Amino acid sequence: MMTVNLPIEELAKQFWKQGYLVLEDFFEPELMDQYDQLILDHFGYTPEFFHNEEFLTKAATEVIPWFPQQEGVSAFDIVENDERLKVLSEAILGEGWSSLYCMTMFSKQGTKGQAWHQDCAPEDAAKFNMNRLIYTSDITPEIGGQTLVVPGSHKRGELTIGDVNEEFSDQIELTPTKGTLVLLHGHTWHRVRPVKGKYRVSTNYRSMPKGTPEDITDICVYRNMRYRFETNEVVEDRLAAN
Repeated sequence: MMTVNLPIEELAKQFWKQGYLVLEDFFEPELMDQYDQLILDHFGYTPEFFHNEEFLTKAATEVIPWFPQQEGVSAFDIVENDERLKVLSEAILGEGWSSLYCMTMFSKQGTKGQAWHQDCAPEDAAKFNMNRLIYTSDITPEIGGQTLVVPGSHKRGELTIGDVNEEFSDQIELTPTKGTLVLLHGHTWHRVRPVKGKYRVSTNYRSMPKGTPEDITDICVYRNMRYRFETNEVVEDRLAAN
């Protein structure tokens, strides 16, 4: 567990430069093992997909969500209430920031991962979500599911139109280990590689700065479309518009 005093200001600057931040060994292995077991108890190894066929096909995204805090699983409050995480979140997001929800994302063996996307529309640079991702088990090349990010892309505006799984020349591959915290700006272009091992899981404590609407993550931007999760529909076919 990362117990030394964190260089908060420096980490916040790094986040705003890159659009993401990686802190290894942030959480204790014992807590991560507890979370991982709770997640497996909920999902098993072969859960059914949550989203409809149109989304699974067009988004090339095969991830199954679970909202443990909404179901009263209080163990997930431990990370939410971590003082270091709160201080770091405020340094990045500013006073008056707030949590959105805790969402565990499960990918079973043989699934596609997640195509390139932005978690929210980038038209207003001041309105965004921040993903606070924790990893309860190692991501390895054998398992797959590595996270790809394009550094600085949170300042580039809308994700470009094109191949949903294109390899960008300036992309960076992240392979978080158990206990790692990854902070990710909602406008940063990111993707998850296909999953080859038994399963791949991360838990996202989403947050946002003051003045951001609570439905900020309802519309997600992909290279081929914009998708509204509340109504499960494509709201813009970006390939047709192009």
